This record gives sequence, C-alpha cells and structure tokens, in this order.
Amino acid sequence: MHGSPEMSRWRRSAELIGRRAECTVLDQLIGAVRAGESRPLVVHGEPGVGKTALLDYVGVQALGYHVLRGSGVQSEMELPFAGLHQLCAPLLAGLDMLPQPQREALRTAFGMSAGITPDRFLVGLAVLGLLSDAAQERPLMCLVDDYQWLDRTSAQVLAFVARRLGTEAVGLIVATRVVDGDLGGLPALEVGGLRPADAGALLDTVLVRPVDAQVRDRIIAETRGNPLALLELPRGLTPAELAGGFGLPGAVTLSSSIEGSFAREVGALPDPSRRLLLVAAADPSGDPALVWRAAALLGIGPDAGVPAAEAGLVELGVRIRFRHPLTRSAVYRSASPEERRQIHRALAEATDSQSDPDRRAWHRAQAVSGTDEEVAAELEHSANRARARGGLAAAAAFLLRTATLTLDPAKRAARALAAAETHIHAGALDTAHDLLAMADTEPLDDRQRAQADMIRAQLAFVTNRGSDAPPLLLKAATRLGPVDPGLSRATHLDAVCAAIFAGRLAGEGAGVLEIARAARAAPPPSDDETRVPDLLLDGTLASYTHGYAAGLPSLRAALAGFGTGMSAEEELHWLFLATTTTLRLWDDGRWDTLSARHVQLARELGSLTELPLALTTRGYMLLFAGDLDGATALAGEAQAIGDATGATLAPYGALGVAAFRGDAAAVSDLHEAALRDVTRRGEGVGITFAEWARALLGNGLGHYDDALSAAQRGTAYAPDPGSLIFPAVELFEAAARTDQVGAASEVFDRFTEMTTASGTDWALGLQARSQALLTVGDAADGLYRDAIAHLGRTRLRAELARTHLLYGEWLRRMRRHNAAREQLRTAHTMLESMGMTAFAERANRELRAAGGAVRKRTDASRYDELTAQETQIARMARDGLSNPEIASRLFISAHTVQYHLRKVFTKLGVTSRSQLDRALPDSRGA
Repeated sequence: MHGSPEMSRWRRSAELIGRRAECTVLDQLIGAVRAGESRPLVVHGEPGVGKTALLDYVGVQALGYHVLRGSGVQSEMELPFAGLHQLCAPLLAGLDMLPQPQREALRTAFGMSAGITPDRFLVGLAVLGLLSDAAQERPLMCLVDDYQWLDRTSAQVLAFVARRLGTEAVGLIVATRVVDGDLGGLPALEVGGLRPADAGALLDTVLVRPVDAQVRDRIIAETRGNPLALLELPRGLTPAELAGGFGLPGAVTLSSSIEGSFAREVGALPDPSRRLLLVAAADPSGDPALVWRAAALLGIGPDAGVPAAEAGLVELGVRIRFRHPLTRSAVYRSASPEERRQIHRALAEATDSQSDPDRRAWHRAQAVSGTDEEVAAELEHSANRARARGGLAAAAAFLLRTATLTLDPAKRAARALAAAETHIHAGALDTAHDLLAMADTEPLDDRQRAQADMIRAQLAFVTNRGSDAPPLLLKAATRLGPVDPGLSRATHLDAVCAAIFAGRLAGEGAGVLEIARAARAAPPPSDDETRVPDLLLDGTLASYTHGYAAGLPSLRAALAGFGTGMSAEEELHWLFLATTTTLRLWDDGRWDTLSARHVQLARELGSLTELPLALTTRGYMLLFAGDLDGATALAGEAQAIGDATGATLAPYGALGVAAFRGDAAAVSDLHEAALRDVTRRGEGVGITFAEWARALLGNGLGHYDDALSAAQRGTAYAPDPGSLIFPAVELFEAAARTDQVGAASEVFDRFTEMTTASGTDWALGLQARSQALLTVGDAADGLYRDAIAHLGRTRLRAELARTHLLYGEWLRRMRRHNAAREQLRTAHTMLESMGMTAFAERANRELRAAGGAVRKRTDASRYDELTAQETQIARMARDGLSNPEIASRLFISAHTVQYHLRKVFTKLGVTSRSQLDRALPDSRGA
C-alpha cells in the first residue's frame, strides 16, 4: 500500500493536520487568482515541515485552474534552465504568441534552437508572457517545490517573474527552506512545527502499537512538531524503544535525523533494490527508461523495484518519484564514494550522447576520481553550450570541474582562468578568487598573466569600483602589449575609463592623470587604418596629458566615424564612452544621436546590464532638451530594470529629473542615497552629479548660498575637466547672486579654456552667459544676446529658457522694464511648458516685479491625474509602441499594460490610442 496513489493521498491528508491557518491563507490566494489578481507567495520552513503537502493542497483546491508543477533537484542544480523548463513545458505551444526577441531567447535557453546567449531577464519576460497568455483562458496556478535546489538561472527568472506579476490571473507559490536574497520582499508564509495537540494527532495516525505516554511526549517534543519527523521516525523504532527507550541525540539536526530514518529504511532493503534506488537518486530526471538502462548495465533486474515501492520509498511509474527529497538525499549519501562513481559511470553510458550530451558529460565527470583529459574536454564543450543558452551558473560549474579534472599544468591554468571569469559573470565571486589562486600555482604565459590581471580587475570593479580596477587594468594592458597590441590598446582605454569613473574616489596611484600618463606607453595601432577605439584612446590621453585642446582632433574624428567597422557588441561596449565624450566636446548634436543609438542597441541586444547606463545618458539629453516627461519615463524604466535585476547604478536619472522640476524633498532623499551609494562603491563621478543636482535645485529655488556650496563641491575635482560641464554653470550663477564672483574666478578660467577650444554653439552660449553673470555694467547686455543666439541654434531648450530668465532679471535690475518683461515672459512660458517648476516660479516673481503678469493656466488637465506608471504607458502608447513592446520596457506583462491603458483612457476621457496625441502634453519636439 505504501507506494499506491491511495497511500500518497493519505499521507498528504495526514500532514495537513493542524494546518488550518496556512490553508486559510492559501484559500484566500486561490480566490484572489480566480478573481483575476496575481498573487506570488513564498512558503518557507525547515525540511519535513509540510511545505509539499501545502502545495498539494493548493493543487487539489484550485478546481478549474491550469496547474503547473515544478521542483528543484539538488543534483540538477548545474543544468541551466532545467527547473524552468520543467515548469513551462506544458505552455511551450504558446511560444509563437511572444514578441520575437523573447521567443528566441526562451527557445535558446531551453536548447530548442541555437543563438546568442540570451539575457536571463529577457527569458524572464518571455516566461511572464507565457504565463500571462495562458491565464487568459483560465486561471493559472504555478507550484514550485524545493526552490533552494533549482538551478541558479531558473531561480533568478522565477523570482523576477514573481515580482513582475500584475493583473494576470496567475498564482505563483514557491516552497523553500529559507527566504534568500532573490525572494526577499515577496509575500511569505512561514510554516512551523505543529502544536502539541495536533502533533499528537498526527503521530497517532502512524503508531501501530501501544506507546508509553512519556515516550510519546518525548517524540512530540524532540521533533518540535515537524510532520515528516512525526511520520517517519517511529517507523524505525523497535517495540522496546517505543516502550520506553526512545531518545534523539541533542546534537543531531532535524533533517539529519529524518534522513537517518530514511537511511535505515533503505538499508533494510535487498541489495539490488538499494542499488536501484541509488541509480534513481543519482539521476534526478525521473526518466524510468534511463534508470532501467543503467540498472541493466549494473546487473540489476526488473524485480528490484518491488521491495522499494512496497516500502513506500519510491513510486515507479511513468516518472520515478521519491517519497520525499530527503529520501533521495539519504539514498545517495548512504553509498560509498566508489559505489557512487560506479553508478554515475553506468548512467553516463546509458545516456544518449546526441540528445543529452551535457547530462552525459556531467555523469562522466562524477565518475572520475582523479584527472581525465577526455572527460575534461567533453565537459568544456558542455560549458560552451550552457553559456550559449545563458546558463552562466551551469557553465561556471562545468568549467570548475573541468579545471579539477585536468592534469596538464598549462591546460589546467587556462581552464581555471576561464572558470574564474565565468564565475564572476555568474556572481560567484568567492569561487572566482579560489580559481585565480589555482591558476597562480601553475606556470602562466604572458597572455595568461594578463588575463589573470584582467580578471582581478573585474573582481575589483564589481566589489569596489575605482579603488583597484584602474591599476589592475593598466597592468593587464601592459602585459598584453607584446602578445596582442590591439587588445592591449583596448584594455588601456578601459583602464582610463575606469579611472574617470572612479574620479575623486580612486585609490592611490589610480587617479585619471596617473593612469593616462602610464597609458601613453600603449603600443601603436597594429594596422594602417586607425579604428575608432584607437582614436578614442589617443584623443582621451592627449586631453589629459597635453591639455584639453590637444585631444579635440582625434576625439572629433572618433565621434564622426563611430560605428564604422564595428560589430554590434563592440559598438555597444564603447558607446557609453563615446556618449560621455560628446559632453566633453560640447557636441549636443552627437549627444542626441549617440545617446539614442545607445538605448536602441542595448534594447536590440537585450543587454540589461548596459541599458540602465544608456537610459541615463539619454535621459539627461532629454532633460537639457526640455523633455522632462520623456526623461522621467526613462528614469522610471531604469528603475524598473534595477528592481528586476538588482542593479546597483545610483539614481542619477531620478535625481536629475527632481532637480529640473525643483522637487526639494525628492532631491534631498536622492542626493543622500546617491552619495552613500557612490561613496561605498568608489564611484567618484557620482559625487559630481549629486552635487550638481543640489546646486541646480538651489538656483531654481533661489537658495543661492546652498547652490554655491554644492557647486563648489561639484567642481572641486580639478584633474578631470569633465567635472566642470554641468556644475560650473551653476557655480557662476550662484556666485553672481551671492556677490561672491571671486569664488568662481579659478573655475571660470578652466571652464573657458574648454569652451573656447570647443567652439560649439553650446559651449560658446554657456561661456557668454557665464561671462555676462560675472560682468558688471552694460557689457553684459551683448553677452546675454550672444548667449541666446548661440543656444538658440542647439537642442538645449532648457539652457535657452534659463538664459532668457537671466537676461530678463539683468534687464529688470537695469530698470529696462519693457525689455525685461519680454524676456521674462518668454522664459516663463518655456519653463512652465517643460515642467521646470522652480525656475518658472522664479520667472513669475521677476515678471511681477517688472510690472508684468503671466497668463494663468486654464488647462487643469486630466493628465495630472495619471500615476507615474500610467504616464509612462500612455506616452509609449502615444508614440506608437505596442502593448508587448511597452511590457518589455517596463518588465510587466502585456495584459498589465492593457489594464493600465484602460485606466488611462478613462482618466483622459479618450477611447483609443490615436486620441492620446491630443490628450497628452507634447514635448517630443524637444
């Protein structure tokens, strides 16, 4: 009876004794999903506490639902997307309904087609889409057991999906032992031991003979009400023990106690049955054909399964299922190392090398006790396949085992370095350190020593941005010089970029000037045609070592030819540097085109690590162009990516938006958060941005003393002229308004050296405006007019509007009220239309002081009633994006987009997407 379905149902029913509160919570979740809501839930507790029974309860109670089941298996943790494929397999017929990038990402992840490595969050969007589409037909309930044993990529994707569920009729319940970082913050239900009365009732269901009352009480107390312990431990006790001699050693943990109980049951089986269970435990696929093939190779006959099934340890049907995950663990641990190797050897031989080469390679690797080059090479191929499917954790595990299987020192070093680099990308930093140490014990050639230095630099950049990465990259670049001049030059440029990023927080000897001087030793270009990265390197080095003007020719040539002769991946790699270079050259035209290209390419390639940077630089372009709504949408999208991926980029976009809008409370909070974050990570460039935002806010609100202090902090990093681009103009305005012109003189000299050499309309416009602020007398009039003329030929409407404001204020102070009112009215109209509230109010005050008045707004638009997310969705729909495209950008499902659009239509009083164009403020022309 133990292996029958009736027995399984009885066990689950027994384990639910005393679970009334938990079942009530689950009933509420089932009802909410039936009503069209999405509900994630993490059910957590120690092994054997009844989590699986509660999942089974949901499976039975969810009548009329489409129920999907999946579970993690410890020995499958290195197979990429194994758990996710198990859950999603019944839905794969709906793949064609997904957007093409998501469809291809999921097909590649599941090994259904070849392709470039898919970003795991693009895979997450695809899974979200599959679940959402399936829930349109009937409510969907996803039940995932033993989450802690899922492969890493599956676990990350499921946690991502749980956070992004919106208005779909989808329930997602995962059972795990401990709520880890991926699941942190999700609704959780802790399952503890049963109360004594309920524990006694459960124990009575399995006691088949009279038990001494004291022994019964001790069983209940020492199992702490754990249902599995209550059900399993008495099975291994003798009548004498039940009569009075029972006791659990205090040092034995609960799970080991339960596992020991299973081990005793397994040990009582005939040897062929025990070995059959070991075969099934060693390969968790549950494929009976594979298990029986391997068993036959070991001389185990078909009758061996009967005693194990009768003992209730395993169900042998169309799938092989152990009674509990700890049963599998007990079976596997009870075998000797040599016996386990023998079992894996048989499983490798029984596994089809064509249909499942990775599982075969893994079994072969587990069957080896020492080193084996043939197995190592096969496992290396498996690692490459795993990496191509986006299974970085699996690739890292394969490569780690490959290195330990390798005897040849040179190959061992190469494989250890490859494994270390992959572990960094997989987030296993401690293991990467260990693998580097392994590689260091072997003889390394120059290229490998350079690779080791680059890996150390990557580790330093991930763990402590700025302090160690620049010199390590420089060291790697120097080693690469004789063996790979092209890679050496690229690494020199990476070192300079890291130093720029580190800024004032760089470690000793890692400042941008020191790194730039050392990088001048980079080898020359290796071919006749100088490529864009070469021009970027030459121009950047010249600007730091020979003065700003010296770098202009090479940098302008680099920007003019950017993208030529580059792969999409190489272009994306250098786009952030190219975009920031447009700022250093005061080239608003290329800032516009390259920032747009950066976002486009990051989207096309699905690079969610690069996309937040791209959105931020593009968002700042929109801010200065006066499109604050557009910048707000991009900042929200960057935040959505951060929420989904755990990215650590400081909130630059949101900080800039808040400063432009004059939102003092938001700037205060974001400024503090940004400074704390960038200081912790050694990201000195962030201090410049944070102080610029505070200075901009102060000037907008008329708090000029605060603005002056912040601007002085922002411009204090003298080695990098890039630190002047944004905060210097705030410094000049604040200094003029506080009559502290002398405080700005040194910065003004450095600033005008840049702007004069640049000679663009943007540079000359801000130079003329700044000089006007610092000039006494009528000479300022012509400077303001020049500034307006220059800035009027740029895309920078926000700077133009502020110049009209400053000119109007100067005219009023010169008592030229008619002219002042004209400039101030122009400034107010522009600033208010952009949403630069603080500056618009400043213009309003000045206009009233000049004897004028502004026309009050009469369009108290329904647009103001939209939430932030509704605004984002409305703008994207207005601009022609489909629901799936909007969903991809905001990491929600297309169904959720449609739900929000219905609310948008109601609030705006429109009935279709085509009417959004007239219902929303139009700042696209910016």
